Amino acid sequence: MNHNFLFRGIACIVIGIAVLLAPRFLGTTGLSEAIGGSSLVGWFAIVLGAALVIVHLSRRNRKPRR
Repeated sequence: MNHNFLFRGIACIVIGIAVLLAPRFLGTTGLSEAIGGSSLVGWFAIVLGAALVIVHLSRRNRKPRR
């Protein structure tokens, strides 16, 4: 079975969570402010990752079993 969508989905979810949580751990630097302004990108990555996982699960359930 091809686990491409599952791997990419989980990677997108992890990246999205990292982007959303990074400003809390970076302190008061310019990098923290730059990453903090990209929260929309983090949410997009989480939604995209969830969609890829759902596609993987739907394809897995659609395949005929022998």
